[in-house]
Amino acid sequence: MTQSISEKVIAIIAEQAVLDVSDVTPDRTLDDLGIDSLGMVEAVFAIEEQFDITVPFNANEAGDRDFPLKDVAAVIEAVAQLIAAKAG
Repeated sequence: MTQSISEKVIAIIAEQAVLDVSDVTPDRTLDDLGIDSLGMVEAVFAIEEQFDITVPFNANEAGDRDFPLKDVAAVIEAVAQLIAAKAG
């Protein structure tokens, strides 16, 4: 059985936060999970590799929201949109 986009993104975020996947829910913010800017950059790289997509993310520009980081649900939705756009 293949994992859904949501499950894969949650697994990546859980790995970066050094948490169990059950602790990472869509309503949790990345701050709540203890993910700092370096952790987010690493998560973005892992997401890009996992889904073969390019994430428009600039860690140096906090106001840059081409890739929303409000909460886990926003990250999942952004990844799903990038995958759909790539599929055409």
